[in-house]
Amino acid sequence: RNSQKEILRQNKNIEEDEQLLYYKEIVWSQLNSKKPHLILLSIFRDKQIIGYGGLVHISWENKRAEVSFVVSNDIRKKKDLYESTFNDFLKLIKKLSFEFLGLSRIYTETFDIRPLHISILENNGFKLEGRLISHVIINHKEIDSLMHGCLRADYEF
Repeated sequence: RNSQKEILRQNKNIEEDEQLLYYKEIVWSQLNSKKPHLILLSIFRDKQIIGYGGLVHISWENKRAEVSFVVSNDIRKKKDLYESTFNDFLKLIKKLSFEFLGLSRIYTETFDIRPLHISILENNGFKLEGRLISHVIINHKEIDSLMHGCLRADYEF
């Protein structure tokens, strides 16, 4: 995660003890909740964990959640493997969101330096809903943020 700060909304390195505390106080405390604020899933390939993702900022009253997805640098650097992993994840997260959780909308925010990531989103039914101009600064350069959404109404059961 720390090595991918340029694509995440993370300004500083997260120390191991901070990450452990986050999991203890935030993630694990949500496990028995009927309406958790987040649902994180481990992503495995060949019995090895290669990343995680899920739903964050879940708003049960508004039936929406933001999609989160992070994989190892090894996966991220291999176009075909990244594409197949992200495609599989998006199919799973849409099924979870719309069929099991009853959400109406899932969405993402992606910095406009990730053309492959954006094309995979769009090929999986996420529609561009907006562009936040010069929203972040990455490597001393102003970068737009793209907002994509996917609606239950457009999901094929």
